[in-house]
Amino acid sequence: MGVKEQLIQGLADAGCSAETARRIGTLYESGSYDEVLRQMKVQRCVLIQEMHESQRRVDRMDFLIRNQEKQRQ
Repeated sequence: MGVKEQLIQGLADAGCSAETARRIGTLYESGSYDEVLRQMKVQRCVLIQEMHESQRRVDRMDFLIRNQEKQRQ
């Protein structure tokens, strides 16, 4: 597997869409390394935002669980 294919596979494994991974792979292939890094950092920000949204949902679920437990007492 070549470097470009490894990059695309790694991006897909990290949760990037196939389209995004291919686009970044194409940028890599064309030698636009600064843009590759920029796009990877953008995707990292997206993942962090998703993580925060997931944490908010977990916090909400914890709140609901605590309320149900209090009502049972």
